[in-house]
Amino acid sequence: MELIGSQLSGDMGLKVLLSPLSSNIVARTACCAVGIGLPVYSTFKAIEKKDQIAQERWLVYWAVYGTFSVAEIFSDKILSWVPFYYHAKLAFLIWLQLPPNYGAKELYARYLKKVLLKHQARIDKILGIASNEINKFISSHQVEIDFFKAVAVKCAMQAKEIVSDANPESSINGQNSTSRRLTNGSDDN
Repeated sequence: MELIGSQLSGDMGLKVLLSPLSSNIVARTACCAVGIGLPVYSTFKAIEKKDQIAQERWLVYWAVYGTFSVAEIFSDKILSWVPFYYHAKLAFLIWLQLPPNYGAKELYARYLKKVLLKHQARIDKILGIASNEINKFISSHQVEIDFFKAVAVKCAMQAKEIVSDANPESSINGQNSTSRRLTNGSDDN
């Protein structure tokens, strides 16, 4: 009987993974976990252990992954209609990370490094211009930025106060902070 149950659950898992409707959801979630979640944690570990080899490995991964993500922005709407696109993407993301060759290292050495070296001066010039324009924009709109920052801080403080008022453990002698201020006659607003 147990053999039938394991066969049934295996068939069910295969059906979920390969059914067109749910399969994309499962594969997209797996792509996020494998393509971002695992590398973020692995990068964190490499930084904290001060492991230069692992840090270089994950920097190369992020360079390749970032390039892939930029390309995917333009092609995802078309490719997402291709059957098993997200399954292929998941396999690609796994391949980028798998030892001993690390697909990311191979793609970086063969293609990405050459393209970036060839266009490095042009890219640096574009990034310099963009940085200057952003700095000009920020400088010319500093008053508005400060205003929105003050509004955001005030909203966050109000939200914190509302949450703490809703929490009965935060009240003293049955009074919350709002009723204490009103009783004391002080209102910070």
